[in-house]
Amino acid sequence: MTKRFTDCLIVDADAHILEPPDLWERYMDPALRDQAIRVRTDDRGLEYLEVAGKLSKRSQGGTLFTLGGYGKEPEELVPRPDRTYVGCAPLGAMDSRGRLQFMDQENVDASVLYPSLALLWEPEVFDIQLCDAYCRAYNRWITDFCADSGDRLIPIAHISLGDVDLAVKELERSVRAGARGAFVAPHTITRKPHGHPDHNPFWAKARELNVPIGIHPTLEPMPPMAAAHFDGMKGETWYFVVMSSVAVQAAMTTMFHYGTFDRFPDLKFLVLESSAGWISAWLDRMDAKFASVGRFNRKMKTPPSESFKTNCWIACDPDEKTVPAIIDLVGTEHFFWNSDYPHSEAKPGVMNDLEHMGTQLSPQAKANLFGLNAARLYNIKGRRSNGQ
Repeated sequence: MTKRFTDCLIVDADAHILEPPDLWERYMDPALRDQAIRVRTDDRGLEYLEVAGKLSKRSQGGTLFTLGGYGKEPEELVPRPDRTYVGCAPLGAMDSRGRLQFMDQENVDASVLYPSLALLWEPEVFDIQLCDAYCRAYNRWITDFCADSGDRLIPIAHISLGDVDLAVKELERSVRAGARGAFVAPHTITRKPHGHPDHNPFWAKARELNVPIGIHPTLEPMPPMAAAHFDGMKGETWYFVVMSSVAVQAAMTTMFHYGTFDRFPDLKFLVLESSAGWISAWLDRMDAKFASVGRFNRKMKTPPSESFKTNCWIACDPDEKTVPAIIDLVGTEHFFWNSDYPHSEAKPGVMNDLEHMGTQLSPQAKANLFGLNAARLYNIKGRRSNGQ
């Protein structure tokens, strides 16, 4: 095993886990268990997701196995009956012991875990009670999954903003149970912006509990709320993966527009899996418009770049070429890195990229990016045995 990174705390701030296919059958409240999320097989032998008792419109045709597509070549990502969600899962994608083994190989001290199947269902469910039940089941499971990891696997709760009272209740319950924070989708069932005052009780509860809330990409609903869906683009995976960051940017921008950070100055807000090189230009643009047309917006009181530096953090990909150039400009305390493991977008050799990025940073910026920022946010104490 390489001794790389033994001088730094290394925290992967956005990694994923592949949920067991029977998670929702085991963890949902009995009254709604007949509508549990399930992995089914069609008459061609290809897997699909069943949501609310129906064939998913967005997750069918045998593509679920690509959630564990780490390191696979394009021809290996073509759906076939023998390529299954469980059968193709790489090391540590579905079990905690294997995950710690993989982290030791990569010299990662701790991983902040987000779901996979749970990123697929929310655009298709409009029953608020069912949304809450799906989230609650996942949150129960992920805290169990991480419980015996020695603080190296960090559970993050999934919250739906369909009903703010239910969101507040589940955030408090999941944090009390061990979750270190939560994420919400970049869209809402109600189509209300994330920063809308109706969501104030949720942001207030996050501030009270002192836990970060992230916006993580998911599938977009139809009609879309942010990314442009032109005619003829159905099934164009590359385009929609690239554009998924636009929905996150839009959700984040509403938080500035409505003055959410002015109302909740200690709120911790995260921008996830959307790259980070754009953030400097976006802050410049928001500041410029704040100084011009912003005078017509009575909701905003603080320039966005100032609010960002008091309230926000952003995840970068270690192979981003622009991040070393902007990290001091934006603030070294506001960046962390993500691997996206074990998804097909995850890049083998990411630790080599991270090591190279570190050579372009000051010692303090490097330490912050590699692990200290995430460790402070989530109060992470766990560390691999060879990293002391």
